[in-house]
Amino acid sequence: MWDLWAEEKASSPYTELMTYESEINNGGHMQFFDNISNTSDLPQVISVLYTILNGVLKQNLVTAYNAYLECEGKDNQEDKLNEILDDCDNVFYENESEIEQILKGYAATIDL
Repeated sequence: MWDLWAEEKASSPYTELMTYESEINNGGHMQFFDNISNTSDLPQVISVLYTILNGVLKQNLVTAYNAYLECEGKDNQEDKLNEILDDCDNVFYENESEIEQILKGYAATIDL
C-alpha cells in the first residue's frame, strides 16, 4: 500500500490520508500545511481529508487548519499558531490508530 502511495498510484482519499499521516509524523501539522501549500491545492486536500476522517481527527484537522489560515504569515500570531498546532499534533498522535484502521481497510481491497 505504501509502495503504491510512493509511486503515486494509491487512490483518493487514501493518497491524501497517507500523505497527511506521513507529514504529521515527520514534522507535525505545520509541515503538512506548508508542504501541501507548496505542492498542491491545500483547500482541496483538506476537503478530501474531511470526507474520510471521523470524529476527533476530523475536528482536530478543522481546528489546525483554521488556526493555520488565521495566523499564518502574521508575526504577532506565530506563538499562538505553534501552540495550537502542537496541541493538534498531540491529538493526532493520541488517535492515530483510527487512521491505521482506515488504511487497513483500504489495504484489504488492494489486489496485488
